Amino acid sequence: MKKLFTSESVTEGHPDKLCDKIADSILDEILKGDPNSRVACEVCCTTGMVLVMGEITTEQYVDMAEVARRAIKEVGYDKPEYGFDYRSCAVLVAIDEQSPDISMGVSNSLEHKGGGDEFDLYGAGDQGLMFGYASNETKELMPLAITLAHALTKRLAEVRKAGTLPYLRPDGKAQVTLEYENNKATRVDAVVVSTQHSDTVDIEKLRKDILKHIINEVLPKELVDKNTKVYINPTGRFVLGGPMGDSGLTGRKIIVDTYGGYAPHGGGSFSGKDPTKVDRSATYYARYVAKNIVSAGLAERCELQVAYAIGKAQPVSVCVNTFGTGIVNDEIIAEKIKTVFDFRPASIIKTLNLRTPIYSKTSNYGHFGNPDFPWEKTDKVSELKKLFN
Repeated sequence: MKKLFTSESVTEGHPDKLCDKIADSILDEILKGDPNSRVACEVCCTTGMVLVMGEITTEQYVDMAEVARRAIKEVGYDKPEYGFDYRSCAVLVAIDEQSPDISMGVSNSLEHKGGGDEFDLYGAGDQGLMFGYASNETKELMPLAITLAHALTKRLAEVRKAGTLPYLRPDGKAQVTLEYENNKATRVDAVVVSTQHSDTVDIEKLRKDILKHIINEVLPKELVDKNTKVYINPTGRFVLGGPMGDSGLTGRKIIVDTYGGYAPHGGGSFSGKDPTKVDRSATYYARYVAKNIVSAGLAERCELQVAYAIGKAQPVSVCVNTFGTGIVNDEIIAEKIKTVFDFRPASIIKTLNLRTPIYSKTSNYGHFGNPDFPWEKTDKVSELKKLFN
């Protein structure tokens, strides 16, 4: 049986991703001085303006406007002709402290009140459901479509910053459609790349350059054939972009951040949130568990769902789905992994070392599949193999 599946990615200059970058840069600066800070930082941007808002409780002073400007410059909005740049944009800051009603449940969980151990200390900061996913489709154990889409947008940024294509500007998108046969990707059916550019470049030159320096460099040649459809800047013009062309908002690209639609998303976004927020930390942990399950050979594909109640350390449910590829029933895997993996927030934070300033690097090109991130390690494989003989 054949089917088509599509995933997209966006560059770091996309307005939504710019906001994610600013929020996570502020989080990192706060964690450098006070690792126990509670941070829920959100950012929005539009023509000539950035607004930093949210709830933060910390002992660390941070010049948030300066951090925001540094992030904007790093992304590449450094020239007035882009219509938005780090020097001239206004940066407004509207921050309050974390609600004491929320803090009460996070700082002292229901289990800890009953005399639990050190990992019972923190309760979940909110109710919610989180998903993790892994498959043996790629060496990163990620779906192929989102892996290729990220590679395209990352390559766009690389050639722009290196000066290879000096007329490129920071905003851009990519989309990859794969044809699957019996759950195996057999070819690229379509690829779309749209990139912001200066108003002086000829559109045909841009299309030839993008085909040569981006698409042909990224897409596996064995998956591209004469019927592969290629669309490069389909409208023919993309000069007005970034915050001048569209408003941006933190957490609006959550499918780009995760599995490109190949696996469900619980709904909570990541950027700007400290690790006591299970929206972020438990989703990272679910990926960690799923990746170890696949790496151990327990399944070819694994989707894991975990759900929490506010103020409670232990999850209210853990569900495993291996899509029929597991070596034993999914219910058995779900039950046994609880002896290897501890889903309580305090344990997650310690296991993955999440109080360190690592988050700015996650804000672009996906939160999963990068071997530098601690939730991508597969250090439980031998333990799982022994557990399942």
